[in-house]
Amino acid sequence: MIRFETSLGDFTIEMYPAEAPVTVANFEKYVDDGHFDGTIFHRVIPGFVIQGGGFTEDMTQKGTRAPIANEATNGLRNLRGSLSMARTNDINSATSQFFVNLVDNAFLDHQGPRNYGYAVFAKVVEGMDVIDKIAAVQTGRRRGHDDVPLEPVVVKSARRAAAA
Repeated sequence: MIRFETSLGDFTIEMYPAEAPVTVANFEKYVDDGHFDGTIFHRVIPGFVIQGGGFTEDMTQKGTRAPIANEATNGLRNLRGSLSMARTNDINSATSQFFVNLVDNAFLDHQGPRNYGYAVFAKVVEGMDVIDKIAAVQTGRRRGHDDVPLEPVVVKSARRAAAA
């Protein structure tokens, strides 16, 4: 379990280490290193996703470790409240950025080599109301990026938490 404290409230995620071992180990390392502290949710699209894990309040991209293998073939689906790794068009390019699905996004699931999908590795188990609050903020264009909250939504801390 990982507890995120944000400027709009807290939420907790439970990870799927059996289904996404590489992704979970990668995410936990970023948590343990304090990587997410001070980052923002830099992409907010109501009815789709909120994305974070890579930028500071001034829209500076944080350094990352090497990309990881995409585990989108793990059978987990991009359902409301699930977390997946963000990536570029390169299937195996995920580093630290992640997104929370605001709705069921079946088109992001693995569907074969032509539509490889995005690796689900966790789900929100507490604080989905906070996720929805983040999804409702006003957004605009900032430093070359669209859908950026006009008032930064900051991750104050992300820490391992004991299972309930």
